[in-house]
Amino acid sequence: MGNRRRAPERNRTKPAVIGGMIAVVVGGAGFGVYALYGGGAAADDSSSASDAKPVKKGPLSATEVKSTATAFLTAWQSGDVTTAAAATNDTAAARTLLTGYGKEAYIKDVTLTAKKRSGDAVPFSVKGTVAYKGGLTKPLAYESELTVVRRAKDGKPLVDWHSAVVHPDLNDGDKLVTGEAGTPPVKALDRDGGELTTAKYPSLGTVLDGLREKFGKTAGGKAGIELRVIRAKAESKDAEGSAKESGSDETPDKTLVELSKGTPGTVRTTLSPGLQATAEQQVAKKAKSSAVVIRPSTGEILAVANAGHGFNTAFQGSLAPGSTMKIITASLLIDKGLASTNKEHPCPKYSTYGGWKFQNDDKFEIKGGTFKASFARSCNTAFISQAKELSDDDLTKQAQQVFGLGMDNWAIGVPSFDGSVPVQSQAQMAASLIGQGGVRMNPLNMASVVATAKTGTFHQPYLVAPTVDKRTLAKASRSLSAGTQAQLKELLQYTAAAGTAAEAMAGLGPDFGAKTGSAEVDGQKKPNGWFTAWKGDLAAAGVVQQGGHGGETAGPIVAALLKAGS
Repeated sequence: MGNRRRAPERNRTKPAVIGGMIAVVVGGAGFGVYALYGGGAAADDSSSASDAKPVKKGPLSATEVKSTATAFLTAWQSGDVTTAAAATNDTAAARTLLTGYGKEAYIKDVTLTAKKRSGDAVPFSVKGTVAYKGGLTKPLAYESELTVVRRAKDGKPLVDWHSAVVHPDLNDGDKLVTGEAGTPPVKALDRDGGELTTAKYPSLGTVLDGLREKFGKTAGGKAGIELRVIRAKAESKDAEGSAKESGSDETPDKTLVELSKGTPGTVRTTLSPGLQATAEQQVAKKAKSSAVVIRPSTGEILAVANAGHGFNTAFQGSLAPGSTMKIITASLLIDKGLASTNKEHPCPKYSTYGGWKFQNDDKFEIKGGTFKASFARSCNTAFISQAKELSDDDLTKQAQQVFGLGMDNWAIGVPSFDGSVPVQSQAQMAASLIGQGGVRMNPLNMASVVATAKTGTFHQPYLVAPTVDKRTLAKASRSLSAGTQAQLKELLQYTAAAGTAAEAMAGLGPDFGAKTGSAEVDGQKKPNGWFTAWKGDLAAAGVVQQGGHGGETAGPIVAALLKAGS
């Protein structure tokens, strides 16, 4: 587009074609007036009130849809941004994006070809050339679609404006820019020096994108020239004004056309090639499954995989963890003297708190049993019955101060969610004790929880060593006391040997421990299945959404990872 002389350009414009008909440009002063299907130019504003036509309502006719689409596409193709924007129901937003299409994205020689309409929608193809400074050019071709709507105030048909009309990868507020990529590419390596690629490890796509975003500018690479989708996102800042790692809701920028390749920098990760391969194989067996493996003694992340490759649930998921949360709750009850491994502990069929009646799976009860027996069988009421002895913020403090959760300060090297244990009251506080209510976690969080139980001290997980960029890893304000840790390990070991985790963990002992979990979710027929465990100096956690009981669904995934790493 660029700086064009309007009159000559009108004579050379190729009209957009719709269903064999064309929009004819009629010459004259000012902007072109299009001979549209079913009607001439807009009514003269000087018409008297008595001459005003009634507002047209009701469904759009085929003629109105075609003529509106033709006017918009023909103006866009010719570079007449003002006229194209005026054919939409958001003139300002349309003018901004269509202007940037030529001036920021450097797209020229655009040809728009409309296809057969479907109701009020008109699909169309786009062909053009991305032509950047220094003679860099690449062809551009894609499919898009527009929808015509009727404006309420006067019934006029207009293109319903969204950024996706210009390109289907655009969300409203995004823009297209051609130039030096925001960050140079990176070559990510595993802990042994092998290259990490999505061809080898399909579910690492979001991780590799995150590594480029975080380390591209400091890893020694040089950016290439690309046409990219730049997302409209508000960058969060920490207390010192530095950009923080993105949260779970960030969508990364996207490269559409590469005009010249950049020189990648190198980033070494802590991933184990063998464990990563096993993780990929295991999650592929279960839909909506995710898993993480870490080293308890250091916090190094050894594997991460997701069955769905569009979102990194393993690092960024925010899901109720169900009974795996009982690891934290058990440590709290032991700390407060409300439970002890081998002492008798109530496990009735029901327990009421805050007006809610809680029950166990299949309404089982354990008469005269110990806390160890209740933990191993995952008795909900054994925990709910102690709610009356707790303050509303006790669980939140335990999660933050001992397990390092919910402080929004993990810096693992790529975007992650640090878990959330909000302060709640009444029934919601009781539900939090068994991993429901407002508690939210992901496999990375729960692998860290079982690792803390194993070692007694929280070690923040990380994917890239903090020495690479002088990151400060998060710390917990206190460790588990020796007595509490010993009892917690005993609970987890017994659960792995003789409790709900025994079938999955068979043959992996004796230096092991595990906890199962099932989290009910509104609208789901089956709960999310959770499993977290350690063996030696490995800790792993997994979730299978809508999978059912954790021991049967996520358990085999986690056990296979622990076995592969031993």
